[in-house]
Amino acid sequence: MQIYIDLENLLKEKKISKNKLCEACKLQRTQLNNYCKNKVTRIDLSILARLCDFLDCSPNDILKLR
Repeated sequence: MQIYIDLENLLKEKKISKNKLCEACKLQRTQLNNYCKNKVTRIDLSILARLCDFLDCSPNDILKLR
C-alpha cells in the first residue's frame, strides 16, 4: 500500500480556490501545487495541521491509501 495526497479533490469538493488556501495557510503556491500533485516526499505535520484546521477535516480526508 502507498499513501497519496488527495488535496486537489478535497478543494474541489469544498469549492475552495488554491489562492484562498495559500493565503489562509501561509503556503507558497509552488508548495501547495507539490502537495496537490503528490510531489511531496516528506509531509510537514505543521502544514498538514494548518490544512486540516482551515478545511475543517481530518488527516484521513487528505491522506489516502492506494
